[in-house]
Amino acid sequence: MSEPDQEFTREILRKVRQIEIRSNRLVSEALAGSYHSAFKGQGIDFEEVREYQPGDEVRSIDWNVTAKMGTPFVKQYREERELTILLAIDVSESGAYGSKELSKRERLAELGALLAFAANRNGDKIGLLLFSDQTEKYLPPAKGQRHVLRILREILFHENNSKGTNLNAGLRFINHVLRRRAVIFFLSDFIIPQSKEVEESAEDLFYKEISYTKKKHDLVCAQIFDPCERNIPDCGLALLEDLENGEELLVNFSNNSFREQYTQLIKDFQLKLNQRMRRRGIDTFTFSTQSDYVKSLKDFFRMRQNRRSR
Repeated sequence: MSEPDQEFTREILRKVRQIEIRSNRLVSEALAGSYHSAFKGQGIDFEEVREYQPGDEVRSIDWNVTAKMGTPFVKQYREERELTILLAIDVSESGAYGSKELSKRERLAELGALLAFAANRNGDKIGLLLFSDQTEKYLPPAKGQRHVLRILREILFHENNSKGTNLNAGLRFINHVLRRRAVIFFLSDFIIPQSKEVEESAEDLFYKEISYTKKKHDLVCAQIFDPCERNIPDCGLALLEDLENGEELLVNFSNNSFREQYTQLIKDFQLKLNQRMRRRGIDTFTFSTQSDYVKSLKDFFRMRQNRRSR
């Protein structure tokens, strides 16, 4: 192995260890209980029988035991806690953007690591899907610390085969591969490439595919954005490059009319996305490259927990 390869390997191990320590601490301090309470298990297991009490469901009576004992007994069940978790992460080139310390992809990697360690702490199986406009990497759900660390290495250091975006490709893969019900964390900026020829059909296909995913699985969508994508600064002329296709555009950010139109366009996009997700009963939460994603995740888990207890 050459010296640069050794140095790169050491950098991988250092970064993985750094995130492992931080994620385990955050799970212990902030997320373990709320994660456990936020999601239902895959089903119920028979636990025991006990004597009937007023208010018990008649349909839960165990008639065989009742006949033997001469008094009503009911079956008791416990929820099966083991979950199957899949992290589906958009690793297209638009995730490389970041106006300050961290890019969108790096922030998604931190969130993915946190969810992976929370799942591992709870004894759940966890898998990974990395996708761009094609399937980049798939690790089937499994248990164990070594498996979680491999997931973390792939999230951080996987080198893409493609720069493009196709959210439908990720959703189709999920719908074809996962046979049993799972909890899907779908992590993306949800920017669908715009094209005069395919704009409407690409968007329609996305909502059709994600509706099918929602019917089969417990789907949670986490949307990442960078603040500069939503509030562009007054910085004069700037040359913009599309990270996915290399196209360049010279823009005057000092033009107030342009900034207002752009801001309205972003607001309309977000409103439309939120409405369509809500209409399909899909839970979403949004966080930025510069916000406290741990707080966003805790608030989301708390919302799920409160809804379950109603």
